[in-house]
Amino acid sequence: MESIDNIVKGCLNNRRKAQKQLYDLFAAKMYGVCLRYARNREDAEDILQEGFMIVFDKLHTFKKKGSLEGWIKRIIINTAVQKYREKISNLVVGNMHNDSDYPERAVDYDHIQLNELIEIIRSLPVQYRIVFNMYAVEGYSHKEISNILKISENTSRSNYARARYMLIEKLKNENLVSYTSKALVK
Repeated sequence: MESIDNIVKGCLNNRRKAQKQLYDLFAAKMYGVCLRYARNREDAEDILQEGFMIVFDKLHTFKKKGSLEGWIKRIIINTAVQKYREKISNLVVGNMHNDSDYPERAVDYDHIQLNELIEIIRSLPVQYRIVFNMYAVEGYSHKEISNILKISENTSRSNYARARYMLIEKLKNENLVSYTSKALVK
């Protein structure tokens, strides 16, 4: 395989072989990112394809100030968010808007398989799933999320709290975790 720099140069010169190499190099990892945001595999595949089209179109803007993988990942995340942004902005957040409305839990995650957790995250309503992934998985701040999704910081916090609560309840209902209220844990 060629070096990353040579592959990027080939992509910049619209060489199909280089584009395929770049895709093959990062597609599996980026598909995992897509699965966290998408409702199903078909949507994840669409996000991946759309994201890589943007990668190839915008590759000339990559300044090598970070890793190429990180740059591609940000494009994939933005593609996923863009796909759901319109749906998110049209949805009304539930009537619980305060983190204190959702009790903190001490959760035993030792027996959860990764694929089970991903499926449960994917089952969340879109507004909760996107915020949960951006905050808990990707490490965005609520301020960054609010700017990207065009929602308030409080809505971001509320959606995250609701997502966390829903995840714990789903995990509990499927007997995948045991948990107790942190108030009971000393």
